[in-house]
Amino acid sequence: MNKDIKTILLSEKQIDDIVTRLAADIDRDYADKRLVLVSILKGSVMFTAALMGKIQTNAEIEFMKVSSYGSQTKSTGCISVLLDLKREDLAELDLLIVEDIVDSGRTLNLLTGLLRERGAKSVRTVTMLDKPERREVSFTPDYIGAEIPDEFVVGFGLDYDEKYRNLPYVGVLHPDVYTK
Repeated sequence: MNKDIKTILLSEKQIDDIVTRLAADIDRDYADKRLVLVSILKGSVMFTAALMGKIQTNAEIEFMKVSSYGSQTKSTGCISVLLDLKREDLAELDLLIVEDIVDSGRTLNLLTGLLRERGAKSVRTVTMLDKPERREVSFTPDYIGAEIPDEFVVGFGLDYDEKYRNLPYVGVLHPDVYTK
């Protein structure tokens, strides 16, 4: 275990089980739809890749980069779209936004609203991790991998200051690392 990790929250095996369950749910719900996974960069890349590897339904992939953090640990409450989704056929697409973690819910609440306003056939969300006790808006992801406590977590795509994304598990970061 990395010395900066206080404890492992989800092991590689637990993550694999979560992804397998979510893929089965998505296959069930999207079997007859034109599924497009919208991966939110950078954090959800590992989760998106794992999910795509297990989904049996034909799926396209797109990427968006959306920022809602003013600092490494605090959300600003507004989003900036840094890499946008531009498709002429949006009205024919069933979008599934793939996110690594939902905290306040503000980013996904605003993003789902934006994509609906643009005319997507449907917009739903899947998150690997959910922290409902941090919710600041009324938002519930459609698919949730695991509900976690209000801890600062890294690994499997999640970072602190662009570090720890490559850890194969999700761990609680030692507070000493981000309070220095």
